[in-house]
Amino acid sequence: MIRRTFMALAASTALALPAFAADKDIVDTAVDAGTFTTLVAAAEAAGLVDTLRGDGPLTVFAPTDEAFAALPDGTVDDLLKPENKDKLSAILTYHVVPGAVMSGDLSDGMTAATVEGSDVTIKTEGGVMVNEANVTNADIEASNGVIHVIDSVLMPSM
Repeated sequence: MIRRTFMALAASTALALPAFAADKDIVDTAVDAGTFTTLVAAAEAAGLVDTLRGDGPLTVFAPTDEAFAALPDGTVDDLLKPENKDKLSAILTYHVVPGAVMSGDLSDGMTAATVEGSDVTIKTEGGVMVNEANVTNADIEASNGVIHVIDSVLMPSM
């Protein structure tokens, strides 16, 4: 009797909760947005597309094409060169945090360990920031995590 009640409760609870995951993974969600072509090209050049398509969950602080364009002239072209793959990979993985971190999970002054190995600092006073980048759009759900759009490229100390 208890087992049947538990099973019925578990089934009804599972049906009542909204699904977290969207239909597309982080890469496809970014491609469909149309404002992350540089980020996707960089992920391809760094060999990170399969990782970003993986099971996750992952949180990606995703710089827009405008954010990449704001870097000094020639920076993106230089990073996309095969001989700079490790540096590009370090920069991109600095934008990724393991787990699905939604905006409601953030607090002022918190730090989060990135896949690159360094921490980023979150600020929530007067708008949400990751280090010095403003979060311009938050909580874009993907099947394997979440994307938060940022207005500049984060650079780890190398």
